[in-house]
Amino acid sequence: MPSIDWNLFTPWQALLGGALIGFSALWLMFAAGRIAGISGIVGGLLKPMQGDAAWRACFVLGLLLAPWLYTALGGTLSMSSPRGPVLLVVAGLLVGYGTRLGSGCTSGHGVCGLSRLSPRSLAAVAVFMAVGFAVATLIGAHLEGSV
Repeated sequence: MPSIDWNLFTPWQALLGGALIGFSALWLMFAAGRIAGISGIVGGLLKPMQGDAAWRACFVLGLLLAPWLYTALGGTLSMSSPRGPVLLVVAGLLVGYGTRLGSGCTSGHGVCGLSRLSPRSLAAVAVFMAVGFAVATLIGAHLEGSV
């Protein structure tokens, strides 16, 4: 059974990150009347409508520049995965496919939908989490040789 590395446990950074995600979702809702679902925002860039691409591009650019800004302000980032880059890319593609299949992503359903008490989002998040737990458990067990 995996254990928590308490030296890497960062509750204050997680709290700040969560607050920033919530604030940006709220800001987008009030400023543009849009839901901050990342897959929908990126999908709208692939088939842009007249006058719709600028805010989407700015939102995505902000997501991409945030880690750079964090390190420029003195923060440190470290990312590693014991699973390797190929599995991460495959997982990302599967998540992207799932967001199209489920008509929304974890940010749209989990952050915005649940806060609006959407029954559809509650069902979607329950499925996301159940499948995520199952896949992580199966892959973890397989890689450890238990399956």
